This record gives sequence, C-alpha cells and structure tokens, in this order.
Amino acid sequence: MQVTPSTPGPPGDEDVPTCAAHPEMYLHELLDNPPVQSKVAKAIWAEYRERLEEVRNACAKCPLFVDCLYRAVVQVDVSGYVGCTTARERRRIRRMLGVSVQSEDFDTIAGVRAEGKPIDHQTVLATRSAFPADSLESIAERLGCSLSTVKRHLRRAREADAAPSPRAKPKRDDVPTVDDVLDCFDAVVEADR
Repeated sequence: MQVTPSTPGPPGDEDVPTCAAHPEMYLHELLDNPPVQSKVAKAIWAEYRERLEEVRNACAKCPLFVDCLYRAVVQVDVSGYVGCTTARERRRIRRMLGVSVQSEDFDTIAGVRAEGKPIDHQTVLATRSAFPADSLESIAERLGCSLSTVKRHLRRAREADAAPSPRAKPKRDDVPTVDDVLDCFDAVVEADR
C-alpha cells in the first residue's frame, strides 16, 4: 500500500524530509501502536509490515535520519514513529544503552486521565516527579486511582532501580555517542528487517 500525496508538493519539496512533506505516511494507528503478531489477524500484520517498510525506507533516505534518531533516543521521549523507529524500539535501544529519558506528558502532569483506563507505570512516576511534595494519598487522588496502586508502582520503580535487568546495561552518567546509538539501532531495528 503506497501512500502518496493527492497533489504534488511545492517546488523544492524533495529537500524537505518525508515526515514533514507527507506526515500522513507517519500518522497511522498501526505505527503509533504497533500490533503484536500473535494477537492480530494476518491481514493486519501484513498491512503493518508493509506500512513499516514504507516509512523505514523513507526515513533511511533522509539526510536528517542520524540526528533525528539520536535526539529521539537520547534527548526527547517522543511518541509515534520517529528516526526510523517505533516507540517500543526506542525503549529497547535505551535499555541497551542504559539511558533514561523523561517523557513530557503534559496531560499526566496536569492530572488528566481518560475515564476507565488503568494507570500505567510511567504516569504514576511522572506524577510523583511533578509533585514531589504531595503525599501518596494526594497523588492517588490526583490520578483517580487507589493508594495501593500508587504504592505498587513506586515499589516497582524502586526495585527496578535496585536490581537492573541482566539484559540492560547499567544506567550511565555520560551521554552515549552517535555510534553507540547506531550500533544499538542495528541490533534492534536492522535485525527485524
């Protein structure tokens, strides 16, 4: 499924990264929330792989690819498909590098939560980080969840900090080099091609 613009772009469009010239290629539910192969129909998996291959090829040709990938892995936690990677692939690369990037989830900081949705781990940690002086009861009230949920997520974070995963490198104080990021990219993304 080739996604092409309905009208040709302006002159000089070829100098603009594909993601900026044709954002519709990247703004798709399957790229924002990649499916798990064993949990979706073959047709959906095939559509995902086709779309993924299309955007990967476009990203790989971009002169900004290396800078985009590096910033998305090391500096800013963005959502969606960026720098030839899905959010899940960037998390794997960060674990391999021992890098942690704070997400800027303004809804979470503001205390906004969709009704009926469970609180995820990062939401609890981000809220605690945004309101360090609040009691755990206040955090739970702010998130609209139980005190035990907040305690469980904070305990999980403490345990993760105390015992790093055997597959993950220890957290690092220095900033990884571009070559470090590209090596991990090859191990995670290129191995999937």
